[in-house]
Amino acid sequence: MNQLTRDLLDSPGPLLLVPDAVLLPEGPADGYAVVVADGSFRAVGPAGELARTHPGLDAVTLPGHLLMPGFVDAHHHLTQSFGSALAFGEPSEIFRRVWVPLEGALDEESAHAAAKLAALEALRGGFTTVTDAGTRADVDVDIVASAARDAGIRCVLGLVCNDVAGDAATAAEDSTAAVLESAEKHLARYDGDPLIHASLAVSIPEAATSTTLHRTARLAEEAGAVVQVHVNEHLAGVERSLVRHGLRPLEHLHSIGALGPQLLAAHATLLTPRELTLLADTGTAVSYNPVASAWKGNAVAPATAMAERGIRFGLGTDGTRGDGFRLADAAEFAQRIAYGLATGDSSCGAGWTWLEHATAGGADAVGLGARTGTVAEGLAADFLLVDITTPELALSRDVPWELVRRGNRDQITAVFVAGELRLWRGLPTGWDGPALVRQAAQLARAAVERAPITRVHPTSAAARQRSTAR
Repeated sequence: MNQLTRDLLDSPGPLLLVPDAVLLPEGPADGYAVVVADGSFRAVGPAGELARTHPGLDAVTLPGHLLMPGFVDAHHHLTQSFGSALAFGEPSEIFRRVWVPLEGALDEESAHAAAKLAALEALRGGFTTVTDAGTRADVDVDIVASAARDAGIRCVLGLVCNDVAGDAATAAEDSTAAVLESAEKHLARYDGDPLIHASLAVSIPEAATSTTLHRTARLAEEAGAVVQVHVNEHLAGVERSLVRHGLRPLEHLHSIGALGPQLLAAHATLLTPRELTLLADTGTAVSYNPVASAWKGNAVAPATAMAERGIRFGLGTDGTRGDGFRLADAAEFAQRIAYGLATGDSSCGAGWTWLEHATAGGADAVGLGARTGTVAEGLAADFLLVDITTPELALSRDVPWELVRRGNRDQITAVFVAGELRLWRGLPTGWDGPALVRQAAQLARAAVERAPITRVHPTSAAARQRSTAR
């Protein structure tokens, strides 16, 4: 293990960082360095060259470390962290039974703590950006923004724009107008914020009128933002759309002009060949959420086919677990099990595909491709320092694939967001992480107790007793 210390990195001024290697889009570059200043990468290049062009900076050598882009979580629900274990063993489409009641039981204090707890877990897992699909808690969405800022993580912050309640097919005209007015205000609210990037969200297509789906798409397009929608995730949702519109959800969005580069389709697990073509032709982006598919889904999104067809996509946790390395591993593993074994595809993206879509591809999918996701001059300095002297990575032959298959968050020494050290050896800098965890544990128990949650599956211990009693 190397002897890198925190004080070498926790500096307000420019930094010349010299790791063993820098992970660039084309692969790891040995002998490279970066200059970090004013929240961005001022320069990226050979270490000797940067030392000559920046003579006023003392080089901080990072022996045994790889400097790589931070992970981008393309789909999250930050205020659902109190119920992470409530999804275990549950059948699909649990949002009505678990998530809506849980978030409805949150007040300002508990919503802030839940969101900050999720942000802490994300930072510990190497995520420098999280994409929140909008909270259903009855609080100002700025509570979530405040939690993300406090934690020090970049956040694409969704505002829920549903204007249809329950199983209704239409909405009152004044409801639609109010939703669209709120959407415009939200998109303008975070202009210039260094960490918070406004987004719009619709829970599922049937939760909004065609007018709202179309208008939110145009508003986001004009603002350079994204609209997040859960699309083609569950069989029940696909069937409801067929009954109501005679079209599958993605086809319905296309028919009303809502598809396009501004749309981020969450999950998209149940896609026909025609729908893949619609995604490719319109430039619509997808959040591929492999762990969510394994835990509570109907299918695995055909991400290898998406990559082959040039469909834009990132990787999302859906709040399952905040670990970027395990997410990338799950992305490859799910493709191999669902598609690769049946076709004899022993590569399934060759490792680099999933690493790329966990970083640069994810940033592009959530509308931040020009800001983060890559170690490149002018982009935000959102990056990780990964210890490559561990038993898992020391015998390196293929760094990108090894990061996917053998990387884990314990190997992350430091996490930087916007050029600032936010996490050091698993603990946040500048605030008390363990104290937050203790507070959140108390608030979570109270919230779950008062929420009218309906679970189908018992706890694992109860399931064991039931099994042995047969």
